[in-house]
Amino acid sequence: MDIFRALRRFGHTSFRGDQEAVCRRLLAGGHCLVLMPTGMGKSICYQVPALVSGGLCVVISPLIALMKDQVDGLCSLGIDAACINSQLSRSERERRYAAVAAGRYALLYVTPERFRKPEFAAAVQGRRVDILAVDEAHCISSWGHDFRPDYTRIAEFRALLGNPATIALTATATRDVQQDIIHGLGLSPETVRVFASGLERPNLRLAVEEAWDLPAKLKFIRRFAGRRQSGIVYFSLIKTLEECSRRLSGLGVAHLCYHGGLGRGDRERAQERFMASDDLVVLATNAFGMGIDKADIRYVVHAEIPGSIEAYYQEIGRAGRDGKPSDCLLLYDEQDLLIQMDFIRWNNPDAGFYRRLHAMIEDDREAVNAHGLDYLKERLVGERGDFRLETALAVLDRHGVTSGGLDAKNLSVAAPLPPSLADDALLGVKLMRNRKQLRAMMEYAKLGGCRAAYIQGYFGLVSGRSCGVCDNCRAGG
Repeated sequence: MDIFRALRRFGHTSFRGDQEAVCRRLLAGGHCLVLMPTGMGKSICYQVPALVSGGLCVVISPLIALMKDQVDGLCSLGIDAACINSQLSRSERERRYAAVAAGRYALLYVTPERFRKPEFAAAVQGRRVDILAVDEAHCISSWGHDFRPDYTRIAEFRALLGNPATIALTATATRDVQQDIIHGLGLSPETVRVFASGLERPNLRLAVEEAWDLPAKLKFIRRFAGRRQSGIVYFSLIKTLEECSRRLSGLGVAHLCYHGGLGRGDRERAQERFMASDDLVVLATNAFGMGIDKADIRYVVHAEIPGSIEAYYQEIGRAGRDGKPSDCLLLYDEQDLLIQMDFIRWNNPDAGFYRRLHAMIEDDREAVNAHGLDYLKERLVGERGDFRLETALAVLDRHGVTSGGLDAKNLSVAAPLPPSLADDALLGVKLMRNRKQLRAMMEYAKLGGCRAAYIQGYFGLVSGRSCGVCDNCRAGG
């Protein structure tokens, strides 16, 4: 099967942008780093070569919901694909392991946590793996906005698979993050071809409006909600989201809510309603959006400034995936910067904090498990509203340093602190990087020039022209 015949299996008659060049490089055994805007067809870059090669393509994704959608879509096209993740029953996982070992599946989707499982390694080692695809590759980088420690195992996993042709894909990566991705894959830069398709989404109308309090923000939110189109309004704080929800309800504005304070069932029902509708707005924290493949989101409003251009671009990238004009509005209030400054402080405990927490879990395990978070907070946190403990527990869990509940019940030490958490110099570099990211977001909010060009430049891509559709370009044109 040639690449054009394979492409037609997905309902396309021609490639877009760098897709064809990427496919040919993979099929020739070369490695690629693909930077491509959200909704521009990154998956085609490895799905087409997977059909042509005849071997197995292993796809690493951090998102169970997204991999399930991908597999369902492939199976509906008659393509033999499967995913293996923690939501499957043990018997179903064993059935799929056996199918992998027996030579089934052109594409196999897994979370990076699967690398830890000996039965998974045994199943794939018996296959000819032609392609390894790493989706959301920015998760490899400790400087990225969504670092996942299990992604640091990918180089080891590549070796286990026989070092197949590898493709890493993301919508957002600065030059530093690109280098981190290549290093994290266990590859040398000269062996990896970087395909940077640019970040231009000419259908997205970028704009910023000053809005100094919640009533002022509500005027903009009501204006968008009144359109009766699909949209997302992002908040940094749950309490602000809930207050906005109460006020919208009092005004008779239909909407959904999605945040980490809701139960899993409530979140799933909100997501399902949003995906099925074409006229609902969802008020959400950044817990919402990854894995949402909805083509007709007509607007994304940020009611509070995000902490980085990376996070902002990922979130606005959910708008207008069908190519139709869509609005991306940031409501800017300088006071909201204090929220992000607190987030930076909470998200960057120092090495001493990690050492004290690690020692307390190890030495006072009985008391910690008896009294939970309250016991730890009383001894480690000196003020109300300090969430370093929650951050540190989540980080230790992701690194495999602890096992048990993040609520400090059934918590125990499983490994020593890794160097990255025990070295103030390394942690200090991350803190400075986070502060630099927030400064860049502030610059964007106060920008007098083309907003799309600023985002391009932030990611190291030179834009030779103004977008013509952002608020500043329209005002100057």
